[in-house]
Amino acid sequence: MASFQAQLEESADRVTVALDALLARPDGPESRLASAMRYAALGPGKRIRPFLTLAAGRMLGADERGLLRAGCAIECIHAYSLIHDDLPAMDDDDIRRGRPTVHIAYDEATAILAGDALQSAAFEIMAGADTHPHPNVRLALVEGLARASGARGMAGGQMIDMLSPTRLGDDIGVLTRLHRMKTGALISFSVEAGAVLAEASADARHALEGYAHDLGLIYQIVDDLLDAEGLPSIAGKAVNKDARQGKTTFVTILGVDGARERARHLAAQAKEYLALFGSSASILKSCVDFVLERRS
Repeated sequence: MASFQAQLEESADRVTVALDALLARPDGPESRLASAMRYAALGPGKRIRPFLTLAAGRMLGADERGLLRAGCAIECIHAYSLIHDDLPAMDDDDIRRGRPTVHIAYDEATAILAGDALQSAAFEIMAGADTHPHPNVRLALVEGLARASGARGMAGGQMIDMLSPTRLGDDIGVLTRLHRMKTGALISFSVEAGAVLAEASADARHALEGYAHDLGLIYQIVDDLLDAEGLPSIAGKAVNKDARQGKTTFVTILGVDGARERARHLAAQAKEYLALFGSSASILKSCVDFVLERRS
């Protein structure tokens, strides 16, 4: 796991440097907006989504520059989603990754605009000619990113999440749908993007899709466990919020032990999807273990 951690940190550093070069720098009367965008996107974080893009794409032989740009675009979408998720109208969080959230560090209006601008930046980066020489590949990436982050993906999942607990009930099917959309869709696309850039076979893409779907659900189950059992100083954000808000989670439905068992089952299943790739998928298998065992 130490070796995996080193690779994750090296990838995060590369993505941060690339994002720093791609994002607008504070200048002129709109500099506050650029500053807020950079605060959100360049702050501390594991950069697990771009890591997945790089790992999947490298395994399949994709061009490194395109993978890095696609990873940066996905990280911009993730950063925008966190800004909006933290707003008073959504989850109303004051701390994210151990720092004040964007609407606290700046203000609500600036936070909304920073999220909007990061979303636009993501599509600008993804559609750029430097991402891939073939327009059809870039189009597939743009379509995939839009699908993963829109009403059929992340935004739709957030809408379900904002419904009252009484409307959600204890239906694990609805809860699973929520998190496959809100958390899983962008994680799944992060893996898919590497395959798209490599112009991988249908069999390879199908296997990676199954892997990524399970990985995204593991990520959310562990999030629910961390909220129930974690420490703010380690998690880098408030904990026990789900219980205070009466939210339905995998922990409230399955219990702590049941949620852990569900995550372990999904982890084994995710690894099975990678059998097609043999030893070349070892880094993706290690990623499953990392997500399963993470503490923040």
